[in-house]
Amino acid sequence: MQSVAIIDYGINNIRSIRNAVEYCGSSALATKDANDLRDASHIILPGVGAFGDAMEKIRLHGLDHALRRVVLENGKPFLAICLGMQLLAETSTEHADIARPHQGLGWLSAEVLRLESAGPTIKVPHMGWNTVLVERDHPVLAGIHPGNLTFYFVHSFALYCHDPSVVIGRVEYGQHISAIVAWDNIIATQFHPEKSQDSGIELLSNFLQWNP
Repeated sequence: MQSVAIIDYGINNIRSIRNAVEYCGSSALATKDANDLRDASHIILPGVGAFGDAMEKIRLHGLDHALRRVVLENGKPFLAICLGMQLLAETSTEHADIARPHQGLGWLSAEVLRLESAGPTIKVPHMGWNTVLVERDHPVLAGIHPGNLTFYFVHSFALYCHDPSVVIGRVEYGQHISAIVAWDNIIATQFHPEKSQDSGIELLSNFLQWNP
């Protein structure tokens, strides 16, 4: 059985992702302890709330350094979800002066910017179900029928990558939105797989079996 460490930095709601991981047959531990990250087989960084508050808590608990060691240096399989995906960027303008954006983990050459409204049908926040257009294959998407690549989104800010090679899935919502990014042992989704019914469970199951 895979042992999954779910990062709990004090402001994110982890119950739904924990339930989904356990439904997939893996054990799940909510933690902010670096030792738990070291011992886990897989790590998930969920995200609810504001970018600046999340980064403050992550740094307070030393999770930025712990994650760098176990994920970037040791290559442990890692999934980031929604705000968790955005935290991988260099900067975010969420609740920040544009000239002084919040600093993220900096794992990606990317910035997080507010979505632009585009008329009455394109509202912010982007909330609801959308089909992801996959641009290249990835083991975490293996076996998911193209017709099932519909996931649940809820966000007002989005990740804009300066390196298009890491973007493996996009969604159209009045603009191109990076829906899935991946490289090496890391994958991140703007949508919530734990709230995306069968499609999300398939993706999580693939992640929990992934051994890059």
